[in-house]
Formats: sequence, C-alpha cells, structure tokens
Amino acid sequence: MTISADSHVDDLVALLRQRSDPLPDIDDAAFAAAFDRFGDAKVVLLGEGTHGTCDFYRARAAITRRLIERHGFRIVAVEADWPDVAELDRFARNRGVWGQKGSFPNFPRWMWRNVEFAAFVRDLRAWNLERDAEDRAELRGLDVYSLTESRAEVLAYLDRVDPAAAEVARRRYGCLTPYLDEPQRYGAAARFGTADCEDEVVSQLVALIERRKIYAGFDGGDYLDVEQNARVVKAAEAYYRAMYRGSVESWNLRDSHMFDTLSRLLQARGSDARAIVWAHNSHIGNASATAMGAGGEYNIGQLCREAFGAGCVSIGFGTDRGRVVAADDWGGAPRVKEVLPSRRDSWEQLFLRAGLRRSLTDWRSDPELAAALSLTRLERAIGVIYRPETERRSHYFEAQLSRQFDAFVWFEETEAVTPLPGAPPEGAPDIYPFGL
Repeated sequence: MTISADSHVDDLVALLRQRSDPLPDIDDAAFAAAFDRFGDAKVVLLGEGTHGTCDFYRARAAITRRLIERHGFRIVAVEADWPDVAELDRFARNRGVWGQKGSFPNFPRWMWRNVEFAAFVRDLRAWNLERDAEDRAELRGLDVYSLTESRAEVLAYLDRVDPAAAEVARRRYGCLTPYLDEPQRYGAAARFGTADCEDEVVSQLVALIERRKIYAGFDGGDYLDVEQNARVVKAAEAYYRAMYRGSVESWNLRDSHMFDTLSRLLQARGSDARAIVWAHNSHIGNASATAMGAGGEYNIGQLCREAFGAGCVSIGFGTDRGRVVAADDWGGAPRVKEVLPSRRDSWEQLFLRAGLRRSLTDWRSDPELAAALSLTRLERAIGVIYRPETERRSHYFEAQLSRQFDAFVWFEETEAVTPLPGAPPEGAPDIYPFGL
C-alpha cells in the first residue's frame, strides 16, 4: 500500500466537520447516550490509540455502563490475562471468595492497575449487586501471557476437587517447570529442540474436558475458570514457541486465542449473549484494512467481523497530542510522556483539522463518508512502549480507516492514566482493587 495524495484533504476535512457528532464531556450523560446507536450489536469492540490514556479508559467505561444498563450487554472482555481478571470478576459479581489474590502483578501493571479502571470495576460491582446473580455482568480476560499463573490455577483447582488428577497434571506440566519464571526461555528451548511440552499441555486440557460433567457438577463457574486456564496454558505454550519462528505467527496465535475465548464466553452465556471488548485499536480494528493485514497478520477485530458480520461494531479511538503513561523499553519503569502532535499525513491530523474537541464519527450508514475515509493514510499506535524520537518508524502504520473501523471517537488532547500505587511490601496481601 502507498500513502494517498492529499489533493482532496480539504474536502475530506470539511466532510468530517459536517458529518461528525460533537461529544460533550465524558461525565455528561449525553456522552454515553450518543452510543445508543450501537446497542443492537452482538459484539461492540472499543479500542484505544494508546495503552496509557485516561480519556480512553473513562470513555470506554461510560459507554460500557450505558450498553450494560440500557441494552443488555452482560460480558466485558478486556486485553488482559484470564486469571488476573478472574479475581476482579469475583469481586464485580460478588461471586465466591475474592480479595485474597493479587491481580496484574507483572509489567505493564498500569494498563489495568489504574484509578480509571478501578473506578469502573467498583461501579460494575455496585450495579451488579442490585441484580439477580444470573443477570450480573461478567468481567473477563482474553490474553495469552499467563502461562505460569494459569498452570497454578489448574493445579490448585484439581488439588481441591480431584487430588489424583492433580498429581497427573503436575507430571504433565512438569515439562514447563524450568521456564515458569521466564516463559520466553521456553520458546528458545523449543526452537533448539531441548524442550517440547505441546503434547503434555494438550493432554491435560483434553483430560479436563473429558471430565467436564463431573467437575461442573461441583461448581459450573469454577469449572469454566479452570478449563479456560488449561486452554491458556495450551495457547501460551504455542505462543512462546512461535515467538522464535516469527512475529506474524505469534501475533496470529494470540489474537486467535482472544477470539476463541470471546466466542466461548458468548456461547456459555446463551444465544442472546452480547459482549463488549476493550483492546488496542491494533487488535479491534479489521487488520485486513491495514499494513498488518498486508504482512499476513489478522486480529480479533477481523475474526469478529467474519464471524458476526453486521452484528460486530468496531470503534477506534484517537488523539492528536497530550500525555500518556508508557515505558522506554519492555519491562521498563512507566513514565508520563508527552505525546507529539500528529503527523500531517495521518488520519489524526484530519480529525484535528476538522476542529472538534471531542467527536464521534459513524459511517455505517453514510456511503459517501465511508468512501472518503477508505483512502490509505498513516495511523498512530502507542502501546506500553512509546519512543517519540523514532515515532514515524515505531508508532505509525498505514490504514484505510473506514474499512478498519465502523466508527471513530476523537479527543483532540488527552491526559495520562493515573497508576495505582506500586506493589506492596514483600509478604503483604495485594488486594487490588479492593484496597486503594
């Protein structure tokens, strides 16, 4: 793909100015009400242009509350690991024992251990407590990184309900033991033929599924949790092994796992189930409309579009400038960084020139606007790492906006999330989000 000439940029800016809906402050009830138009979807994918922007979290929280309260959505699935979010789900639905396990202990903690998301979790709990248990909204994690934590959850469950099966599981999972502190090392070992745990983790998942009816008889909710953790171990083993074969394969494995998890959640909830997904724009937009797709990558947004058709709505989020929490390198300390003003050849620049401080642009029923936004321009993506000094190479990619998303939420200037305090002293209970 090549960047389109800007000969019609002025016309496109004028069209955006005319067809975009101005949005009030996020705290105004009219902000969330503007998203009622998406209330009949089966899956609403809410993106973010960065992982560390306060406005994106607050906006998604307001939209999500509206879709839950007014339109019957009961699944909120986020770009985070299953066992971490499971603890928050127990809190949010007042289900089982909660408050005894920590969540999100690893880098990047601030993605979910922040004031904005903690406030959403508390609001969700307050709303749920007024509902019957079966009608409460659940909070789920879609990601694939929790090899060590998910393995521990499977063993703890089996220790409780089937000690003999737990011993067998320990033998199967023993192949992974040398790599639990650094799962990436497993990928290197698998590449050079010194480790291969694939058969063992698959066998353990099959064994759980074969005893599904027995285990589910103890507690269906707990069985769903343990089966998903076994699936995460299987997916994580494949993911870390694929890391050393190429980024495209590992990316596709990760997003396939996220889509499969979402599909199982919808199936478990019933034919009328509806879900909201929080993930980065690069995950929830249709990858086939971007440079990612040209390179062979696909994502949860593309898979949802193929599976649910018009029942899937993908909403991107973007900004021109402001502040963001991000690190210099993977595993590095988070810092508040200045987001550079957008490039002249970017989609963000067109929204800036349209002159609206906050806006919602929806082209689903606007063929003229959709055609105008089908050009190829640059789009910015800031993850947990932000390197302004190499921003063009590190953070921009080519995209056809109207094919990538169904709508776009714009904030001209944004602020950074507020991370919660760091890890407690060694040995102290880590009870996020219950103790702030």
